[in-house]
Amino acid sequence: MTETVEVLLRGDTVPTYSHPGDAGADLTSTDDVVLGPGERATLGTGTAIALPDGYVAFVVPRSGLAARHGITIVNSPGTVDAGYRGEIRVTLLNTDRSEPYTVRAGDRIAQLIVMPVSRAEFIPVERLPGSDRGEGGFGSTGYATRGGTA
Repeated sequence: MTETVEVLLRGDTVPTYSHPGDAGADLTSTDDVVLGPGERATLGTGTAIALPDGYVAFVVPRSGLAARHGITIVNSPGTVDAGYRGEIRVTLLNTDRSEPYTVRAGDRIAQLIVMPVSRAEFIPVERLPGSDRGEGGFGSTGYATRGGTA
């Protein structure tokens, strides 16, 4: 079942889905910039939205840019709250160690994923209930190695 969410839009470009069933709609740059190795820049998209209450939009990297050119988003996923009305801007980072990457106005630079969001009620307690994981943090569940998990 597909749910339609009306998102009010201000700007010259409309985020578009490349293929049926895609979760992310493409955002394009309004700026021309050359990102040198290790450099980052914040680019405009020319798009501002109004989400209905109970929704959030996440700005995420494009997998092709990451795989082919090492281009990612610094604060991924970027969160666009329902109450935000400003331009969606994207901070790209060139992780390639030797090659610059050129972005031209109109290039697809990120994807926008619109989702329903739950609001939590935070309840202070003296103690949390137990779980299988407990207080194990970073790396506590192991990671894959050639001989199995560590």
